[in-house]
Amino acid sequence: MSAFRNLVVAASLIAGAPALALAAPLNVPAGVYELDKTHASLTWQIRHLGLSNYTARFASYDATINLDPADPTRSSVSVTIDPRSVRTDFPFPEKENFDAVIAERFLRAGAHPTITFRSTGLKATGATTGKLTGDLTLMGITRPVTLDVTLNGAIEHPFRKIPALGFSATGTFKRSDFGSKELQGPIGDEIRLIIEAEFLKK
Repeated sequence: MSAFRNLVVAASLIAGAPALALAAPLNVPAGVYELDKTHASLTWQIRHLGLSNYTARFASYDATINLDPADPTRSSVSVTIDPRSVRTDFPFPEKENFDAVIAERFLRAGAHPTITFRSTGLKATGATTGKLTGDLTLMGITRPVTLDVTLNGAIEHPFRKIPALGFSATGTFKRSDFGSKELQGPIGDEIRLIIEAEFLKK
């Protein structure tokens, strides 16, 4: 019975604790937060021959958040990506520069050397989750995209002693909406994004 009482007390304390929420004020200051590139990843997946979800990543990108901690849904996000930084981990680089092939053939990086995302809205969907909408510009074409985001934390960084934020995000879009139809069929149309990012107060 004592163990049960302790469990009830613990549950009550958790329930009564202030929730970290996209719909509630955050205990960090307002302002610009810059991407901590040492703790971030931007990967993407595409269906390959119906056999696997081929996974690659970008090595060069940047992002900023203009945070309104009183109402996090009024915050904004800006992202830039270098499409020439695509990394496929192709195992035979001495035979073919596969990264360059993907960058030019599928991303047209020569003509369009920058990918951008500019947020247009953020709607809370749960205690720590939300839907971030924005305009993605890829290969010179701009289309709306929605990301499912999770706020992992908003704290004073224990090592750097400055405010910090951490997010996870996923989303999908069709590459054909941006004019990429190379090998469509054997290679899927839908791109899935997987993002992990920490931000530090500027």
